[in-house]
Amino acid sequence: MNENQIWSSFLTPRDQEVFAASGFGARGGFGKRPAFLIIDVSYGFCGQQAEPVLESIKTWPNSCGAVAWDAIPVIGKVADACRAKGVPVIYTTGVVREDKWDMGSWGWKNARIEEANKSASEQAQVGLPDGNEIVAEIAPQPKDLIVYKRKPSGFFGTDLHSYLQLLGCDSVYVVGTTTSGCVRATVIDAFSRNFRAAVIADGCFDRVQANHAVNLADMHAKYADVVPHEDVLEHIASLPQGLFELPRGV
Repeated sequence: MNENQIWSSFLTPRDQEVFAASGFGARGGFGKRPAFLIIDVSYGFCGQQAEPVLESIKTWPNSCGAVAWDAIPVIGKVADACRAKGVPVIYTTGVVREDKWDMGSWGWKNARIEEANKSASEQAQVGLPDGNEIVAEIAPQPKDLIVYKRKPSGFFGTDLHSYLQLLGCDSVYVVGTTTSGCVRATVIDAFSRNFRAAVIADGCFDRVQANHAVNLADMHAKYADVVPHEDVLEHIASLPQGLFELPRGV
């Protein structure tokens, strides 16, 4: 994959010249002890099926629509490869009190915040799954880890950094949603903690096409390598078996 195919149409000629001349965008390389981070691939961000985003957000205000369902098979393929090699698979998803008091700042910029954050019991009353539930197609397996968060970054106020330290990780592969929001926030926090990051372009998605493309461009320039999933599968295959002491999964 030529990364420029994703974002080149969203950059002006001047922007492209600046990236080329500035020195940004060098390949950082994979680490030796990676973990696979799956960011917020839940019903709230995916809907229950592949359908146009403007249709999906009628029921799921935060949905990214059909692009989510294009990424889900890629995510599953990488997750299966990680499990077969014994590489940690770590999911993030949101959590909110039943009374929604802890949503805090999320309500400042979203007029549909109450709809987007219905509790599991409220969703069940109308025959829908919990919006924070990971979609069944890539459901967590017994040895996987789940991190519950209240803000965009998977690191903020969670056990993620502690888990990566316990596992002895030096790097992360990152997929999920939204590219411009929770993926980007998690990648920048990984970078800030000196973890190498590889963002799997075809495993990420966003409800806005420009946001997806431009944020991939910016992460590739400064914080991570933006790569296709085939590159990550090749790297996983090169790793020795049994690098990590994973949960027993009982």
